[in-house]
Amino acid sequence: MQNDTLTTISITKTISHERNKTVLFINAFLKRGLDILTSGLGLILLFPLFLVIAIAIRRESPGSVIYKGVRMGKGEKPFNIYKFKTMKHSPAGELDGPSITASDDPRITDLGRYLRDTKLNELPQLYNVLKGDMSIVGPRPEDYHIALTWSADVREEILSVRPGITSPASVIYHNEEEMLQGDGFMDDYLVKILPDKLRLDHLYIEYHNFFTDLDVLAATFLTLIPLLRGKKVDERWIFGGPVLRFFRKVLPWFLIDVLIVLLSVGISGIVWRISTVIHLGIPVFIILALAIAVCVSLINTMLGLQKVSWREASPAYMVDIGISCALTMALLWVVNRVWITEPRIPFSMLWLISITTFVGLITVRYRERLLTSLAYRWLLFRGSSTSFAERILIVGAGRLGELTSWLIQRSAYSTLFGVIGFVDDDPKKRVDRIHGVKVLGSTKDIPALVEKYSIAIIIMAISNAEVEDKEHIKQICESTDAKLIIMPDLVQNVEDAFNGIQE
Repeated sequence: MQNDTLTTISITKTISHERNKTVLFINAFLKRGLDILTSGLGLILLFPLFLVIAIAIRRESPGSVIYKGVRMGKGEKPFNIYKFKTMKHSPAGELDGPSITASDDPRITDLGRYLRDTKLNELPQLYNVLKGDMSIVGPRPEDYHIALTWSADVREEILSVRPGITSPASVIYHNEEEMLQGDGFMDDYLVKILPDKLRLDHLYIEYHNFFTDLDVLAATFLTLIPLLRGKKVDERWIFGGPVLRFFRKVLPWFLIDVLIVLLSVGISGIVWRISTVIHLGIPVFIILALAIAVCVSLINTMLGLQKVSWREASPAYMVDIGISCALTMALLWVVNRVWITEPRIPFSMLWLISITTFVGLITVRYRERLLTSLAYRWLLFRGSSTSFAERILIVGAGRLGELTSWLIQRSAYSTLFGVIGFVDDDPKKRVDRIHGVKVLGSTKDIPALVEKYSIAIIIMAISNAEVEDKEHIKQICESTDAKLIIMPDLVQNVEDAFNGIQE
């Protein structure tokens, strides 16, 4: 049985890996599509602006209007980055000095300072994006010689994606030049700013997707607004911004709620017609369902329910969902009586829709717990005749045992492992249920329980027993064919840590 479970886990990991590869391919496809579309349209629409800037630069300073600098690209491939020239022309070249620019750098022209403040000098990089050297969003390309000073693993990670015109690091450090002043600004950059920018680049590479790119773009545009230019940007706004939250939280739950409400209204209509004839018509039912879904979604958003991680959510949120359903039905009843009076929907029908909607919303949000609970009930009912999951017996029905059961039910492999029950030598706990799982007996019953339920894993979760008693229980467990796992006393460790802080 243990080999079968290991095989199942391996298959699960393989499926997850293939799913991740598919997601990465879709993200890469959408990202490159956004790059080509944005850069192509940008070069066409901004061409008149390019001409105006080029003429202004040429009037202010002789030489080329475009600056070309060597940057480290994807796969450690160097490329020329294009910018509008912002420094004074010199025979030795524009970068006759440090490659990093401070705010008081005398090489910057008056027009150049304006172009840098507004980021208009970066617009020619749209051509880099169209060529494929860069992306719209990605880690900012570093000076080639500075990038060579990075460690090999840092280069491998940061240069695994195309550099971008904007990035989380460039948004958070949008006023970087103002932070770099004085003679030692280069040391400040290398010691203080560069490590944090690399950290932000690491976070971007780890968690980026199409929607986070849209959040970075939105944040970039906000930093260009004069009133907000000096404000510090919170990185949480970038890596969990409104676009990502909308597409990951708000929109999926809204669509799910629409389906639930449509089903609830349909069921309520069928039940209602059994006892009373009502002629509302299908269009009215659809409009009613959409109105309920919109109201429920808006109220849920105001109550903060769209931010809840329902896998670990407390049952207390059922009250909030009930409030959301009740307020929605009360609002619709008032609208139907005061404003849109035809067709008139009976109050008792709205009440029935409210109940079925509440049940549906609770079911989909707590579905994992319900399914896990049903699986455990089925496992206990079938006993040793089913191979649904690896069976676990927890020794100890105290706080540590309860925590162990909770962790198993919340683990990524909760469908592959099932807690059959607890054993505890305290007779007062023999009638207890912990997370819906029974206390099956005492420690002397362990061998019989292992045989009866085909237990594969025994977890010792005892915190308050004597050393001799623990050793005796351990010997009983080891006398069976089950694998023994000893759970560290996490609860006591936490309490000891808090006691240490108070002292």
